[in-house]
Formats: sequence, structure tokens, C-alpha cells
Amino acid sequence: MLFADLRSFTTIAESKLPYDVVFILNRYAEIVGTAIERAGGIPNQFTGDGLMALFGVQTGPEQGCQSALAAAREIVSSVAQLSEMLSEELEASLKVGIGIHTGPSVVGQMGYGVATYLTAVGDTVNVASRLQELTKEYDCALIISEQVVRRAEIEMETSYRHQVNVRNRREPLIVYAITDATRLLAANRSPFT
Repeated sequence: MLFADLRSFTTIAESKLPYDVVFILNRYAEIVGTAIERAGGIPNQFTGDGLMALFGVQTGPEQGCQSALAAAREIVSSVAQLSEMLSEELEASLKVGIGIHTGPSVVGQMGYGVATYLTAVGDTVNVASRLQELTKEYDCALIISEQVVRRAEIEMETSYRHQVNVRNRREPLIVYAITDATRLLAANRSPFT
């Protein structure tokens, strides 16, 4: 599961005309959706400036984690490019926070009528969402769980490692807070050592 959210977008939107807000959000949705699809994921839910994406639905958790990390790398890079393109129109740079977690979840067609779509529910989804929220606290672009690190077979420097208590969860979780997600490399490589 990958959750992404534009940082401080509400503040940016306050000073923009509705047309400009829609333009920025549509460009953001396009670059993020493209990055997710290119990495083999499924863009699942767009809610304002936030989104949820599924990975590994057809390929399994190892490939899913590697794909989610590849998507995160491209999302961060693409948002930085969009921010540069809009720099004359924005008072502050666009930044994104991303949370990635892996584990069991219920995946299926959910909803009603035309609002039925493939989605996931469960603890894994909730944890990924909470990790995205923690990017604000840790002032970083990306937080990934130790489970993602193990499944993706990457090595991480211990200075990025934190034990956190995730809201509505009894057990603490080991996570890695990454400031520069563009440095993430492919599996079996050591991007942060």
C-alpha cells in the first residue's frame, strides 16, 4: 500500500482561484497516477491532494514492494519538476509525503453502483496511511516500514531507522524515514549504506 499527500496544499489553495486549484490537482493526479502505473501499481483512490495505490495485487509482496518504492522515487521527482514548472505561480514549493507498508489486506470490488472499484481495507491500509501522516512529523518525503525493506530486499542505514507507535495499533513499528526518496535504488542494492 502506498499513500501520498501534497504538503501544505490547503494553504496554497487558499490564495488560488478554483480553476488554478483544479489545474494543479489534475497535473498532480496525472504525474502520480502515471508513476504508479509505470511501476506496475494501481492508482486506487484520489481524495483532493491525497491518494492511495495498490501494489503486488497480481505479482505478490516482494515485487509489489519494489514497485511501490520505484513509484515513490518517481512521484517525488515528478512533484519537484511540477513545482519548478509552477514556481512563478506558487508562494511555496510543492512537496509530497509518502507512506508505504505491506501486509495482508482484503482486496476486492467495493462500493455501490458507479462508485464500485477495486480497493483494499484492513490494518495494512491503515498503517500505510499513518506512515504518510508521520512524514510531517519527521519532515521527510517517505516513510517505509521494516516489512517493506525486508520484502524489497534493500539495505538501509540505521540512522534512518525509528521505532514508532502508530495510532490505533498496540505494537510499535520499525520504520525508515527517508528525506531524499530519489536515492532509492532497485532491489538487492544498498541505497542508504
